[in-house]
Amino acid sequence: MVRIKLITTIALSLVLYACTGQKNKKGLQPENSVNKAKENNSNTESSFSSDFNDQISQVVRTIFQDSKGNLWFGTQNGAFKLEGDSLSHIDNLTSINGKGIAIKEITESKDGKIWFGHTDGVSSIEGNTVTNYYESDGLISNDVWSITADKNGNIWIGTIAGVCVFNGQEFTEFVLPEGIIDSTLGISSTKMVHSIFEDSKGTLWFSSNAGLFSYANNSLIDVSKKAGIQTNFVNEIFEDKNGEFWVSTKKGLYNLKDNKATNITKEKIVTGKGIGSVAEDKEGNLWFVSNQHFLFTYNRERLIEYNKTESNKDPVVFQIFKDQNNRLWFVGFGGAFRLENGKFINVTKNGPW
Repeated sequence: MVRIKLITTIALSLVLYACTGQKNKKGLQPENSVNKAKENNSNTESSFSSDFNDQISQVVRTIFQDSKGNLWFGTQNGAFKLEGDSLSHIDNLTSINGKGIAIKEITESKDGKIWFGHTDGVSSIEGNTVTNYYESDGLISNDVWSITADKNGNIWIGTIAGVCVFNGQEFTEFVLPEGIIDSTLGISSTKMVHSIFEDSKGTLWFSSNAGLFSYANNSLIDVSKKAGIQTNFVNEIFEDKNGEFWVSTKKGLYNLKDNKATNITKEKIVTGKGIGSVAEDKEGNLWFVSNQHFLFTYNRERLIEYNKTESNKDPVVFQIFKDQNNRLWFVGFGGAFRLENGKFINVTKNGPW
C-alpha cells in the first residue's frame, strides 16, 4: 500500500474576471509557397502579440477539458481551473519539498478525479482535496512527461525513466523497449515516454524514444518497426473523427493506415526538431506544429503553412486542442490563444471565455 500525501481543504483562489481580449489574424499561403522565404509585410496584423503581465501564465504547457465542461490549464506556475467565467489557481500542487511545479499533462479518471503529471511527480484533485504522489510512494520517477487514464480506471504515467501504472493502490512498472537519447533536446533519456494515449477501441499507444508501441489484450506491438516509421523519436499519436491515426515524429507527420505509415510531410516541409502537437478542426482539417514555431494545416490533399512575418512571429506552441464547442486552442510560450472565425484571440486572465 502506498503512502499518500493527502492535503485537505485546498484553497481554490477564485478570481472573477471580465471577458475581454484582443483579436488578430493571419492569412494562409498556398502549398507551393511552403518552403519559400516569406517577405516582411507591414500591413499584416500580429496574430500572437500578447502582454505577458496579463496572461494566465507566460508559459501554458497544456490544456484539458473535463467531463463537466471545465477547462484546466497546465502552466509553469501550476494549474488553473476555469469553471464558468471563474478562473482559479489550484493551490497545494507541490513538489516533495513544498515548492511550485510545472504541469506537463492533465487527464480525468472514470471516477471524476483530475490528474496532473508534472515536474515533481503526479497529483490528483477530487472536490477540494489534493493528493500528491512521489517516488517515495512508488512512482518510478518524479520527472513526469505524460499521463492518461484508461477506461478501466488505471492511471498510466510516462516519465524520463519509463512507464508505470497506478491502480489506485500501488504503482507497477510497465516495461517498454529501451531507445536512444535525443541529443538535440536539453532533456532526454533512453526510456523517455512523451505521450500515452488510449484510442476509441481501448488500445493504448506509447510514444517514446524507442518508437511507437501499441498495447491491447496483453500484447505489446512495436508499431514503428511493423509500419515503417523511420525514426526512434515519436512525440504523439492522434486519432481523428474518422478513426484514422496520425503520428508526429522527429522526421515528419505520418498517416498510419492498414499497418503502414506514410510520411505526408517528407521533402515538403522542414521538420527540424520534429512535428509536435496535432489536432483536428470542426471542418476536418488537421492542424500541427513543426519545428516548434511553424503552424500547418492539412486538408487530406495539401499542406498549407500559416503565414507569419519577421516582425510578427508565432509563439512556441506546445499544444493544439479542440474543446467541446469545437473551438481550437493554441497554448505555449506566450500564453493561451483561441482560433475563431479565422482570427486568433489572446485569452488572458480576463478572458474572453
